[in-house]
Amino acid sequence: MKCRRRRFLDHQASTVMILATFLFSQAASAQLPVNLPSSRVVALGSDSVFDLVRWSEFGRASDGQQQGGESAGGHGGIKGGRVDTHAPAFLVGEHVHKAGGWMFEYKYSNMFMQGNRAGTRNLTPQQSLDFIGTPPGVPAQDFYVATPLRMTMEMHMLHFMRGVTDDVTAYIMPMWMVNTMDHLRRDGTDFTTSNGGFSDLHFGALWRVYNGSSDEWIVNFHFSAPTGDIANRTSIPMGMPGEFPYSMRLGHGTWDALPAITYRSYWERGSLGLQGSFGLPMGINDSDYRVGNEYRANAWFSQLLDHDKRLALTLRIEGLWRSNFVGADPELNPNMISTADPDMRGGEFLNLGYGVMYMLPGRRRLKFEVTHPVVQNLRSVQLETDWALAASFSKAY
Repeated sequence: MKCRRRRFLDHQASTVMILATFLFSQAASAQLPVNLPSSRVVALGSDSVFDLVRWSEFGRASDGQQQGGESAGGHGGIKGGRVDTHAPAFLVGEHVHKAGGWMFEYKYSNMFMQGNRAGTRNLTPQQSLDFIGTPPGVPAQDFYVATPLRMTMEMHMLHFMRGVTDDVTAYIMPMWMVNTMDHLRRDGTDFTTSNGGFSDLHFGALWRVYNGSSDEWIVNFHFSAPTGDIANRTSIPMGMPGEFPYSMRLGHGTWDALPAITYRSYWERGSLGLQGSFGLPMGINDSDYRVGNEYRANAWFSQLLDHDKRLALTLRIEGLWRSNFVGADPELNPNMISTADPDMRGGEFLNLGYGVMYMLPGRRRLKFEVTHPVVQNLRSVQLETDWALAASFSKAY
């Protein structure tokens, strides 16, 4: 177990280091405008991170040559040339691009869950194994044979956007996921399972239905295709092939509708965003179940920190409501472990997020956000969420 855990932690560290190297190499490759006086040129070969701040004084002239004073979304006036026309790192579907414009984004996210909870009450591993629900006449020690201890959900996402008109933008988001879970058996031994591969493919179109001088409304027609595998098998822990439980699967197995609507309001030194979104599976998958509905409400505030409007801090609050699954996979035995029970999947969450955004010359953006729950009310026994982080690099053309 220690060896497996060490390899898992090494993988986590390697992923973060690769991401950091990629992001800062992009920053270092930002080119200075050729018409700047030589007395104002800094050494791009410097290893100092503070060069990023010194480069910002060149950005307005550089981007002005490339964009004609407008942002990637075709904004002018108070909304033009500022970093906070994009939302915090975890959110999507909140901005459009002008006709013919492109954007590429790479995003990495990681969610960490440790310890079990029932409702708002924390449980010990033994309490999780002996949780109420044991059939009458069956001793508690014969109910759950194992319980999850902790889980990490990693996602690597590519995001491509194309402006069809100044108010309509199409997008597609392929994703790669890696889920890893540590468990404890009733006899005191432990084991780890891992499942990785392509997740469901997300795609859709954004329609800016209102574009005022300082605010806008955007409707998101968002869908997902069932490209993530829900039938991957593992021989751990029983020694014979069996399907992964619900929380370890890479997709939903159904076509989903995920509509959303976003409102943005801007002023000289900051902006406000409001977004309501829904996750609505359409039909039952080939394993005879569908995941629960999701309803999210987000509100965020962005504070610009510099004169050029290239650096901003963000504060976000999110309410999330998730229902239990409908139906059940006949190959899973809910009496073996809580993660195989479709009636232990729902809950309500109130999350806080803290982030930073920086716009580099050449219409490049770096974004980072950390979130954590302040309220979790889970349906029966589930792993509770401790924290999540997202980091992204984007380039607009």
